[in-house]
Amino acid sequence: MKPFRFAFALVLALYTGAVALAVSDRGSPDEAKALAIKAAQYLKEVGPQKAFADFNAKEGPWHDRDLYVFVQDDSFTVRAHGTIPAFIGKSFPDLKDVDGKPFTQEQQAIKTEGWIEYKWQDPITKTVRPKKTYAVRVGEFTVAVGAYLE
Repeated sequence: MKPFRFAFALVLALYTGAVALAVSDRGSPDEAKALAIKAAQYLKEVGPQKAFADFNAKEGPWHDRDLYVFVQDDSFTVRAHGTIPAFIGKSFPDLKDVDGKPFTQEQQAIKTEGWIEYKWQDPITKTVRPKKTYAVRVGEFTVAVGAYLE
């Protein structure tokens, strides 16, 4: 009976450690908000040309686990996107999530800063998951970072 208990305890410890590791590989909504505010301040300080190039770079402070910066201008044109470079320069005024929610319209409606929620493809699992995004208005741009929810 003792070998069974030991084996069970070992499996439980390994499973618990794997779950804890998986959770730490994810950004939280609070971390997304903090990164969005930091990115908005950076855009104000260095201007669009440098900020967008830095936000688009795969390495650096604007990517943290599954958190990344994306920016949309008043014409719904994506100016920066941390995971889908093919979106940059394209306008998405009617983009909706899998449930038909017009989240780019909601992002555009942000006057100062605030949250929007929708479903989007998780860059780690490649599955569509709920996402809570914090967006900050900087002139003609909304700077946003979202966290994937469980």
